[in-house]
Amino acid sequence: MGKKSKLVAAALVFVVAAFSLVCMAGCSADSQEEASSGTGTLRVGVRDDIMNFSYLNDQTGKHYGLEVDIANEMAKRLGYADVEFVSVTPDSRKDMLLNGEVDCLVACYSIADSRLENFDFSPAYYTDRAIVMVENSSLITDVEQLEGKTVGIMSGSNAGPVFATKMYELGVIGPDVVENTDEYTQYQGILVKKIATYEELSKALETGEVDAAAMDNSIASTHMNEDRSILDVNLGDQEYGVATQKDSELSSNVASAIQEMLDDGTIAAYIDKWN
Repeated sequence: MGKKSKLVAAALVFVVAAFSLVCMAGCSADSQEEASSGTGTLRVGVRDDIMNFSYLNDQTGKHYGLEVDIANEMAKRLGYADVEFVSVTPDSRKDMLLNGEVDCLVACYSIADSRLENFDFSPAYYTDRAIVMVENSSLITDVEQLEGKTVGIMSGSNAGPVFATKMYELGVIGPDVVENTDEYTQYQGILVKKIATYEELSKALETGEVDAAAMDNSIASTHMNEDRSILDVNLGDQEYGVATQKDSELSSNVASAIQEMLDDGTIAAYIDKWN
């Protein structure tokens, strides 16, 4: 390729990148303008597999749950005419919000320092706790018995670092990460295996592929049965907030709407409804 061709190619790359950024900003601005005029659709990323929070009914093709109610009311207060619910997973939700495929996330997404680098969060609308679930047949009754074991987490979730922090505090693992890959993290004392879906994680627990599973309690309730127990340890509180693109106009509007819903008891009523 000649010097002139290389310059043209470089210029095209720059133009495409700039155009993409302008489009994303324009979409956000258009969304805000439509909301203020009582038109437009708010695209909300939600889970489709968490009972009572957000689950997809295969027969109706609609999402139901606490977070769906919150998103609908939030959109109404923001002036949107409609809400489009888009299914996300812990692995996909970050990129889908960054890329503008959704306008916000109401998806059991806990407020964490690492996430604040990319997103703004509303005030917390729900506080959960992270837990450890085991099969009764494993005879594991205490977290100290997890030393030398394999613990499963959902890939892309916050359960891994939360679990590791608590295990280090309790002296179950050492301070260093021995090895970290897309499939697992080896700590000094425990192997944490990353699994693609909660359904697969539940199956891995059942078959003994993992000795325990770390997850939020709200998620655990979907996979709990009489053959399983939750260990007597709180790995840490998980505050769920609505995530939006960093420094966007939508961020402040969403924060205000959620705070208003907290203040007037709307969210408390939804929590009572779904608990």
